[in-house]
Amino acid sequence: MNSPAHHHPVRLRRSVLCLPADNARALAKIASLDCDAVIYDLEDAVAPDRKGEARRMLADHFAAPRRRDVEAVIRVNDFRTGSGEEDLALSLSLLPDAILMPKVGSPQDIQDVVDFLSENDAPDSLRLWAMIETPHGVLNAAAIAETGRTRGGRLDCLVPGLNDLRKQTGVPALPGRTYLVPWLMQILLAARSCGLDVIDAVFNDFRDEAGFDAECGQGRDMGFDGKMLIHPAQIGPANACFGIDAASLAKALSIIEAFDRPENEGKGVINLNGRMVERLHLEQALRLAEKADAIEGKQSRKGLIS
Repeated sequence: MNSPAHHHPVRLRRSVLCLPADNARALAKIASLDCDAVIYDLEDAVAPDRKGEARRMLADHFAAPRRRDVEAVIRVNDFRTGSGEEDLALSLSLLPDAILMPKVGSPQDIQDVVDFLSENDAPDSLRLWAMIETPHGVLNAAAIAETGRTRGGRLDCLVPGLNDLRKQTGVPALPGRTYLVPWLMQILLAARSCGLDVIDAVFNDFRDEAGFDAECGQGRDMGFDGKMLIHPAQIGPANACFGIDAASLAKALSIIEAFDRPENEGKGVINLNGRMVERLHLEQALRLAEKADAIEGKQSRKGLIS
């Protein structure tokens, strides 16, 4: 079993930019962007007759020096297709931080890829992310997340894909995502039960800034770690929304400081300015402080390429 969620180091995933792997301009721009992670898409964003070209361009991109403070994720085609197996073989040679699997419907989908990676001696550091974007995937979200707990499971992160889910269920794209919220929360609960990260779905109209801000706020309040983005203009607002405000950090630091006092040593619960504070609040505070350090560290290293 992996250790509980709060013990693995914080990985910033506030802003996860998805871009087509065959878009030369987009690839060239990454070095100057402020996103926490990039998904290089070989799947839906690339036309069927461009798949080979996309793989070649991606290989060239990875051959050049790239930023280490931006998590690199490759979204492959479905493993059950010829294209998917080629994508996985390419990913093994490029060694991104993670591979994003599309349309994951069951634990077996994860297991098949885990087996392929193990048989091909992939390092343990190569992680998996799973798109949950089919009715089957939502119904099986808990079982899919459980694969992240098993030894050698590799699963790090779940990402709901609402465009596919809307298409397959007939739920319209209404502001506020009213009828999609139960499914989003189900995916979030599944991820948290296994200590996984979970990234909110894309917002399609990148010109609608107010709509994007509202949906970011909604995702943050639901408990998501960040948002999948389709345009660089969305990076700044996502980083701000899923970042840490000064008041929250101050509160966290006061909780840490209070538990550090000699008179509170070994106590499970303390009184802090008239509020009851438990050890679980201390764990949350430590996690938040760690995330704040990570954000500060990223800002100070900005633009370094190795």
